[in-house]
Amino acid sequence: MTFLKTHLPCETCGSSDGLSINEDMSTKCFVCDTYTPSTNNERLEVIDVDTDTKDTSSFLKEYNEGYSVSVADRRINKTTMERYGVVRSGGYYFFPYYDSNSQLVAAKRREVKDKKFTTVGGWSKGTLFGQNLYPSNGKYLTITEGEFDALAAYQLTGSKYPVVSIRTGAGSALKDAKANYEYINSFENIVLCFDGDEAGQKAAKEVAELFGSKCKIFKPDPAYKDACEWLADNKEAAFVSRWWAAEPFVPDGIVCGSSLWELVSTPMEAADCFYPWKGLNDITYGIRAGELVTFTAGSGLGKSQTLREIVWHLLQNSNDNIGLMFLEESVRKTSLSMMSLAADVPMHLPTTVVSDALRKDAFDKTLGTGRLYFFDHFGSTAIENIVNRVKYMAKGLGCKYVFVDHLSIIISSQDNGDERKAIDEIMTKLRMLVQETSIALIIVSHLKRPSDKGHEEGATTSLAQLRGSAAIAQLSDMVISLERNGQADDPVERNTTKVRVLKNRYSGQTGPACSLLYNKDTGRMFEIDDTMEGLML
Repeated sequence: MTFLKTHLPCETCGSSDGLSINEDMSTKCFVCDTYTPSTNNERLEVIDVDTDTKDTSSFLKEYNEGYSVSVADRRINKTTMERYGVVRSGGYYFFPYYDSNSQLVAAKRREVKDKKFTTVGGWSKGTLFGQNLYPSNGKYLTITEGEFDALAAYQLTGSKYPVVSIRTGAGSALKDAKANYEYINSFENIVLCFDGDEAGQKAAKEVAELFGSKCKIFKPDPAYKDACEWLADNKEAAFVSRWWAAEPFVPDGIVCGSSLWELVSTPMEAADCFYPWKGLNDITYGIRAGELVTFTAGSGLGKSQTLREIVWHLLQNSNDNIGLMFLEESVRKTSLSMMSLAADVPMHLPTTVVSDALRKDAFDKTLGTGRLYFFDHFGSTAIENIVNRVKYMAKGLGCKYVFVDHLSIIISSQDNGDERKAIDEIMTKLRMLVQETSIALIIVSHLKRPSDKGHEEGATTSLAQLRGSAAIAQLSDMVISLERNGQADDPVERNTTKVRVLKNRYSGQTGPACSLLYNKDTGRMFEIDDTMEGLML
């Protein structure tokens, strides 16, 4: 591939010199590796002669010797050619380009018999083709993708309304629009009449984003690629009708309320799955795909055990795969703890003796299902590593639910030492990942120690006590805290966890949800009525 121009700025990644233009007018950025195919089959040879007096003089002499003629095969008349100063000189058409002071500085020279272009003169100084003809602050401005299209659109609309063209096809449309933003934006209505192919419509949308609702995108007809084809087929009336009918551009994500009847008349979807405990479901309405749920508590108050109970419940009540990233314990410990729930025996403890049959049955009900995937981290808890593994679990392994326990161990492993920034970074990336993959992501975060009674002694929790950064509360859809007095003399109180909803974006309901009693003989947590007393542990 021969490069016509190199070391150009790239609008995709912001590189100042990474872009090259190929001989077929496709572009390639060697920084971000973005390739943009050619929008047409016409070759553009870029010749910059801003500092070459001899070549500039030659261009002006050649241009001034030209004369305006009609273009019969396109049905463009001589009057239109004269209006735009387009001349034929020798074997070329010359399309003049003017600078912001309306001085002729360059031209695009097109071979009459071929579709080969050359730019001559001070090309970098030129504004939009035809811009010199129409003062700012008009009522209508039509923008096309090429010079001949500008002539055709001007003629199609009765030779009454301003029409200009971008300089080098759809690939440069956004750049040209930005460079001439004030001029374009001064018009009350901007009609984008780009080519009907994918590249042209993509460019039209990008340009429209700059100018908002004053922009209107001409709706193409599959029978006609561009304005020239409309004119060549003598379809002035049909073109004008479609031109007037062009609707104001509406950015993605903006919808009119009047179009939402079908959406709002459909019942809200039920939860994808529920928590194991009724009291928590009554407030949260269950677990939904696309939500980020944070569990929080003081140190050693059963956060991991609570998550394992939820995992076991999901295994029994769904057919979905589940990803487990319990970063504070080994895969063996997590696996045995999950099997303990299936067996109702704490087999992860060294004093517990179980038969091979019971162990195999517990394995078959948990790990043996093939639906649980574990992260064997080996101490590798860099933020990017964690985010990439969550993404792989979601996209590569089809996990609908992913558990990360806990956030603090990820943060403490970072090199920069700024806990707040690290939390902001990982929460933002996890939030974006949830939106991208539509998984239900359930994470654990620690709390700051209160000034008086500690959380380990049953202190009430609040969002303000989330550790390190407001990002945890802001970016979570649900924040659920666990409160327990792990030092209480009474064994029931010591082993009872109060579940409190601190944030609930779904329904808005917050407050105490339920109480869970831990039975040390079975290793299970059961929902209880707060008035229950004298329970055997």
